[in-house]
Order: sequence, then structure tokens, then C-alpha cells
Amino acid sequence: MRRGVFAALLAAAAVVSIDAQAAGLMTRHVRDVQGETSVVGHLPATETLRLDVVLALRDQAGLDAFLAALYSTPAHTRHYLTPAQFTERFGPTQEDYAAVVDYLGSHGLTVVGGSRDGMEVQVAGPVYAVEAAFHVQMLTYRHPSEDRVFFAPDREPTTDLTFALWHVSGLDNYSIPQPRYVRRSDYAAARGVNPRSLVDHATTGSGPSASFLGSDMRAAYYGGTLTGAGQNLGLLEYYGTDLTDLDTYFTNVGQTNSVPITLLSTDGTSTSCVYKSGCDDTEQTIDMTQAIGMAPGLASLTMYIGSTDTAIISAMTTHSPLPTTIGCSWGWTPADPSTLNPYWEKMAAQGQNFFAASGDDSTWSRRNEAWPADAAYVISVGGTDLTTSSAAGPWKSETAWSDSGGGISPDKIPIPSWQSQAGVINSSNKGSTTYRNGPDVSANANFTFYVCADQTTCTANEYGGTSFATPMWAAYVALANEQLAAGGYSTLGFLNPYVYAFGVGSSYDTLFHDITSGKSGSYSAVKGYDLVTGWGSPNGTALVTALAVED
Repeated sequence: MRRGVFAALLAAAAVVSIDAQAAGLMTRHVRDVQGETSVVGHLPATETLRLDVVLALRDQAGLDAFLAALYSTPAHTRHYLTPAQFTERFGPTQEDYAAVVDYLGSHGLTVVGGSRDGMEVQVAGPVYAVEAAFHVQMLTYRHPSEDRVFFAPDREPTTDLTFALWHVSGLDNYSIPQPRYVRRSDYAAARGVNPRSLVDHATTGSGPSASFLGSDMRAAYYGGTLTGAGQNLGLLEYYGTDLTDLDTYFTNVGQTNSVPITLLSTDGTSTSCVYKSGCDDTEQTIDMTQAIGMAPGLASLTMYIGSTDTAIISAMTTHSPLPTTIGCSWGWTPADPSTLNPYWEKMAAQGQNFFAASGDDSTWSRRNEAWPADAAYVISVGGTDLTTSSAAGPWKSETAWSDSGGGISPDKIPIPSWQSQAGVINSSNKGSTTYRNGPDVSANANFTFYVCADQTTCTANEYGGTSFATPMWAAYVALANEQLAAGGYSTLGFLNPYVYAFGVGSSYDTLFHDITSGKSGSYSAVKGYDLVTGWGSPNGTALVTALAVED
């Protein structure tokens, strides 16, 4: 691994946060749109809310110094922290955690989950208790772009504690998380075109109607013998699933799944998802099939299911076994883009990687949110259009997918150090030298996949999106971690510094498929880095080997 690639990471990637006050919170909760739309009324006083109260890091400066030192050394000499070790050094003290629990309880809120290692206290209670605890009024507002009302606090919350909290999740429902897949027929109808025109080449997969299977992606992008043995992979999901859909998929294509699946509720959210009851598990099944297809020998695959981002990601940083690669195929708009920073940093300290789909609506903008793909501490995954040389065969060619999400951070996340280095941003790719650019990497996202979901008839060549590419990448890096483990080394740790070092290095063309044709929205695929496909897709076993080589 290259030394020093993580130097100055935190200074360059940090998001400006609000100064803490003794009784305040360190993140924003009131959205700008609340001042631009009309108030409808007051949330009923007895209605029950479920909140996730997040405590602040204890030693931010110490954590910054720890990460800078950790990532300035070769991976084989690194000693990542366990969740318990992280808590003892940088998490909330036992006294502060107990004080928060007591404070919330004294205001009529019931503790229903959370942990000190997770830096959060999950509570439930009536609106009037929430208002008393956080000195707010819970109002309802007309949503500016959706036919519904949303609730939110009328002001920034405060408490009577003697120290500042970090954030309270669940105080509003302005943004409903959406999966990052798209259905070809819906896409065509929205644009008034023939669905058949959206795939302009014959698909070359080994599934029904020549559709691609997860195993085809493994053959195209990897082609080696590693299977992810000994590695634990996580998936972020906002709904549960019906595992019969996963069974149907493998049965229909004549394959067997040997990866143990765990459905873990992180905050009481149901792990079941039955279409007849109004729940859609298309995204969840896509994520599993693509991850398992790339790494069929994983030790475990855990689906972390929840209703708030902090509850889900908190569980991902504390669960045993700890997932070292994580896929997120959902997008949402936070009230404050710095909300998850403590958890991103914790993942880096624990040797974890978080991959986020860049989206399926082309160029990022304030109306076309990129979150969490534009966060500094995640690996943003864009989309391509892949052709293989034969069914279940190797990579043949690849172009940019016309709706791959990418661009310049709408959340104005400062450009991280690995993107600001010479050789990344130039006049050809039209990237920003001030803000974070995305995506970082990419893989197939065209309407060329076989999908089984919702206990209904399976489809071929109907679904696409960066939802497919993201779990592929999470599983691909699990293969590199397997090779590192075989050599007695620690996991890879945060990937982006290595990806960009390889991108500007002499071996780039042997490690990545450089996508140089096609466009999406305002940007085109160009030689080297671009804002449609990033550095491109993985080039067989070469990238795995390079990631696992120590220096």
C-alpha cells in the first residue's frame, strides 16, 4: 500500500459544523424549506415518535490525529480499533451516556434501544414529551414537491443537559429514503420513449433472456478464485425482505446460495417485507444477489434494517461480526450533511468501507440529491453499460450509463485530499477544485439484469441502476480483504485514498477499465477520472492483487 495517502484527510474532508453550546446540539435540524412553505398545523400531542439521540465524540482532535497516523502507515502494520476500544478513546463517557438516559426518562421518554458503543440512545414517547425534552414545537408543513405534509421542529432543539448532544434523528419526516434502482418501463414512460430503445445492444448474460446474473458480474469484473471467505458484508436497508425471493432467484438460475443471511432490526423496524401487505423488497433482493454473486463464499451477509440513518449505521459500527465492507443503495436528504461524520470516521478507525450508490437521475443538483454518495468518507459508485464476450464470459467493452449519478456535491462537501491531488480534476472532466466530486468508481447499471422480488414473476432486462453496481463493489473489496487476511494482514481500511493513488499512477490502465465514451447529463466519460463513471470499473484480478500488496 502507498504510505501517506490518508495524510490531511480530515482537514480536507471535514464538513463545517455548528459550534457547540452547553445546552444545544451540534448539528442542524430545521430545514431551509420550512421557511419557504406553509405551516399546516401541530402534530397531535399524544402521537408517538421514535427518536435516535446521538451523543458527540469525546475527543475529536485526538481522533483526527489517530486517523492521520493510522493511514500514514502500510496496511499490514495497522492496528484498527475494535468498537469497545473506539468508545474508550473517543466515544461518550459512561457518565455522559447515563446522564442522557436519565434526562430523556425524566421527560417521559422510554429507552427502547441504543448503546454507548453505538453513541446513541433510542427512545419512544408522545409528542408532548419530545417537545418538553428538546424545547421545540412539532409542527406540520406542506411539502413543497410531494403531495403530502411533513412534520418537523419549529426551531433548533436544545436540552437542559450540561453538555452538547450531536444530533436527534426522527424529528422530521421531510425526506423519505428512496432505493437507487429504476425500472425500464417506468423510465421509458416518464420520457415518452419505447422501452426497447433503452438497451441498444443484445445483452450477454447467462440468465433468462440473456440477462445478467450476479455471477456474470463476478466473471466480468474479477474472474479469479477468491470467494470472500472469512469476510463479513453489510447492507443498509430501510425495509426488510422476504427471503423466499432470494431462494427463487437462485433456484430459477440453477445456483445455490451458501452465504448465511442475517436480517437485523436496528431500531425495531420489521425485518419482514411482504408485497401483499404493501412492502416492496426489490432493492433488498437486488443488493443480496449482486453481493453474493461477486463473493459467493462470504462468511456472512447481514442486512441492517432501520428507520433512521443513525440507528442503522450505528449498528453497522458495533455489530459482531463487524462488516468490513458495506453497501448502501438508498438515497435521502439529511437536515445536516455532517450528521453521519462521527460514524464515517469511526468506520475508518475500525477498518470498514462504506459504498454508496451515486443515483439514477444523472447530474447531481439541489433538486437531485446525491446524499450519501457525496459524503467525503464514502466510496461513491456510478453506473456503466457493460457487454461481455459471451454468456458468463469475461469483460468485452463498457460505456457510461446515460443516467449514472454524478457531479459536484450539492451539499458543498469540501473536496477531500485524494481528489485535490494533481492528475484528478482537469478541464476535460469539468470537476470542482473546491467541492467533493463523484462518483469515485462504477460498474454495470444498465437494464440488463435478472431480478426476483415481491413474491411475483421474476423479470429479465427490466431493472437497472447504481443499486446493482454498489453491492458489486462492496463484495469485490471483500475479495481483497480475503487476500489480505490470507497474508496475515488487517483489512484494507478506507478505500478512496488508494483508488485515487492508483488512478494517477502508472498502473491505472491495468487496474481499472477506463470508461471513455458516453455521457450522463452535464458530464461525459473521458480519459482518466470523470464525473459519470469515476475511475471506472475493476479490471479483473489485478486490482484485488494491487490492493492486497504491501510496501
